[in-house]
Amino acid sequence: MIDNLKKFLNEEQDPKAIEKITSKLNDLLMKNEEIGYIAVQKKPAITVFPDSIVVTNKRIIICQPKNMGLSMNFTDFTWDEVEGTFMKENILGSEFSFSTKTQLQVSIDYIPKIQARKISTYAKEQLDLLKNPVVAEEANIQVPEYIQEDIEEIETEEVVNYAEIMPVVSNYAESTAENTATSTEKLSNELTQDELFTKLQNYKKLLDNGLILQGEYDALKKEILSLM
Repeated sequence: MIDNLKKFLNEEQDPKAIEKITSKLNDLLMKNEEIGYIAVQKKPAITVFPDSIVVTNKRIIICQPKNMGLSMNFTDFTWDEVEGTFMKENILGSEFSFSTKTQLQVSIDYIPKIQARKISTYAKEQLDLLKNPVVAEEANIQVPEYIQEDIEEIETEEVVNYAEIMPVVSNYAESTAENTATSTEKLSNELTQDELFTKLQNYKKLLDNGLILQGEYDALKKEILSLM
């Protein structure tokens, strides 16, 4: 973690204070919690045990050394508990403070100005994200990249003769009727009355099944009745 926080040492933070804080924060950070910034107090006189402010994506942590630096008190406030943050620049450093929804005022003075500005900006960004969660979610939405796929072209055969794909039920019915009529003409003189009656029933079935037309059936019926 120290390697990841080396950037804070470029803004007048006390290296020893940063090292102590980061070593203890290893056991304090929650799942998916990330440190955004650390500001370290710097008083005009020599500050042996400075207070520090740590801001993460989940809360503000106030770090105060106790017992000659042998122990440290940590007081944290989640962002939904914070009402607002304030920064005041003085001649010797700046004062960073915030208020909670329970009317509690927390303040740390003698923060170097550049550190105070950065921690104040980070705090306001977190509060803004808390008030406008939809904006934060939209910012994290990743638009999938469109991947053009090669579509294989399939050759199709052009239909020239539409008769090849047309149904032939009608032609079949006509041929069936013609064959039936021819057969009737040839065998009409050789059939008995019962056989003629059976033929008439068969023609009726062809009509019911849509294989011959009504006119064709009427003609066949008339012919058979004439032979009976």
